[in-house]
Amino acid sequence: MTVRLRAHHLLCLLTYIGKGYSLAFTDNMTVIAGRISAGETIEIIEGPDDICAPRLAETSAHCCDESVYNRDLHAAKDVGKILQVPMHTGAKLSLDKGSLRLLRSAFSRNQVRSACNDCQWGELCTHISLNGYEGTIV
Repeated sequence: MTVRLRAHHLLCLLTYIGKGYSLAFTDNMTVIAGRISAGETIEIIEGPDDICAPRLAETSAHCCDESVYNRDLHAAKDVGKILQVPMHTGAKLSLDKGSLRLLRSAFSRNQVRSACNDCQWGELCTHISLNGYEGTIV
């Protein structure tokens, strides 16, 4: 199978330690993180993805907000630059140890965080990166 992700969720996965918007959200994201850790292919999509699924029924879901689409554009540009691959809708990739190492190093140096501006999780993600990504699931 393939995990369908919007581009900025590639960054979220770098620091994911099992915290999220709700229990349903974290349960779902933990399953997806496990699938990716097991080597499942990722397909970049536009708009709500497999991680967004539990939030789509919520009235406060921001999955379709323009600001989130802008995060995706920034993340695709940053991640593509670091991994040296075109990041566009339909692109396929795997997060192996090498690509995770590159992305986490770039994340720690703020080279792939332009998508993270004004994100409510930014402080937590910074803390996780400063602690060497201890406890991350992917």
